[in-house]
Amino acid sequence: MGIRKYKPTSPGCRFRSGSDFSEITTTKPYKPLLKPIKKKGGRNNSGRTSVWQKGGGHKRSYRVIDFKRDKMNIPCTVETIEYDPNRSSRIALLKYADGERRYMLAPLGIKVGESLVSGPDAEIKTGNALPVKNIPLGTIIHNIELRPGQGGKIARSAGTYAQLVAKDEKMCQIKLSSTEVRFVPAGCMATLGQVGNVEHENISIGKAGRNRWLGKRPHVRGVAMNPVDHPLGGGEGKSSGGRPPVSPWGKPEGRKTRKNKKTDRFIVRRRKSK
Repeated sequence: MGIRKYKPTSPGCRFRSGSDFSEITTTKPYKPLLKPIKKKGGRNNSGRTSVWQKGGGHKRSYRVIDFKRDKMNIPCTVETIEYDPNRSSRIALLKYADGERRYMLAPLGIKVGESLVSGPDAEIKTGNALPVKNIPLGTIIHNIELRPGQGGKIARSAGTYAQLVAKDEKMCQIKLSSTEVRFVPAGCMATLGQVGNVEHENISIGKAGRNRWLGKRPHVRGVAMNPVDHPLGGGEGKSSGGRPPVSPWGKPEGRKTRKNKKTDRFIVRRRKSK
């Protein structure tokens, strides 16, 4: 796992870098766990654009990931470590003792041939999944559930992790990489270790065309538009807008938009709190 830099044989390669895929063991995914993806181009069910700057991109198939890790007390072996075009982390194909195969997020340091298991009595080892109440304090974890049986929701992208900082009979406290501390029910499952592919954040896209391969379309600044199209548009010559940044509909940017007050009681300390 590392970063590959390209020789400047063209302007598009001069600042381009990518993963060397040294940890990948196969290029062919396990077909029974593939599903088709229909591209929507940022359109909703009525055909209107609801998410801007989306569309195009390379054709993909979805890999069905086992975020729940609910196959309890059945040992499995890591068969392959594969690339997943739908996420920044790598995925690992597990073969269970009963013959079933499932994909999981590949933790940092996992290797082909390792034996893993899920359950309350599992060994404290990278890749094993346990209820949070059975994990020692200070342990690095990822793929954490917010409700028992829901499936992992927190710390799933490349290089992310959380830390278990306190435990109680019913609730446990975890510290996220954003420094936010929140409660999680003690029966929620979590996987030990840090998500792999840590170098993902250091990759340089290098050229606009590479973003188009990923399905990202160009983003036009508001100050470059006409007044009819954006509140920041217009002006004689180059204008910086003359007002705080706003959306095309005049809503201020940077304002907190969190509205789910039902879960506020689970947040012990918000991120970047003074």
